[in-house]
Amino acid sequence: MEKILLEKLKDISILCVEDEDGIREVIVNTLKYYFKDVYEACDGEEAYDMYLEYKPKIILSDIQMKNMNGVEFVKKVRSTDRHTTIMMLTAHSNEEYLMELINLNINHFILKPLNLKKLNEALYKYINENLLDQIALSSNLFLDLHKRALLYNDKEEISLRKREKDFLHLLYENKNQIVSYTQIEEELWLDKEMTSHALKSFIKDLRAKLPINIIKNVSQEGYTLLLKH
Repeated sequence: MEKILLEKLKDISILCVEDEDGIREVIVNTLKYYFKDVYEACDGEEAYDMYLEYKPKIILSDIQMKNMNGVEFVKKVRSTDRHTTIMMLTAHSNEEYLMELINLNINHFILKPLNLKKLNEALYKYINENLLDQIALSSNLFLDLHKRALLYNDKEEISLRKREKDFLHLLYENKNQIVSYTQIEEELWLDKEMTSHALKSFIKDLRAKLPINIIKNVSQEGYTLLLKH
């Protein structure tokens, strides 16, 4: 199992945020075994500066820290970024923060003290959600991220345009929540303006390709994925 972690995570970057120097040193040394690029910060303020500079794929952060705590740090990150994977180190005394963190789309909570088993569980979850070649949109419909295609019933292959593949991946990354129109424009239209007509036409064309309905429109808000298993 460890071989899988080493293979999948070798090109992924991670930021470790912990205010206790001794604990941070132990965690960072462990992370360096798995990751090529490991960044470290002692509080939320330093962490946010490093996040802006290095844009790590994963953030592993404590909650209670001086200057800027973990909740405030995550709020700043999530104000513009819904995709970076965030794992929080929590203690039983942190329960007052948990609901607020859940609403900030935290990907994984790790109960202190951190050990190798807990870390590996979090890393395997990251791999399963982000680094697999195929992701399941339903029990018989898979999105192949490399082929840019949908696989239906293990037989039919449905070709997708890049924006269509990226849109379905975006919905999957934000499953169980609404992807806003603004987020769709920022992620898929990039520097171009996304008109309502262009979006409706795009969704109509994509739905016509889908063998089952997995896209739900939430009026005046955006779209969400209808996960069917």
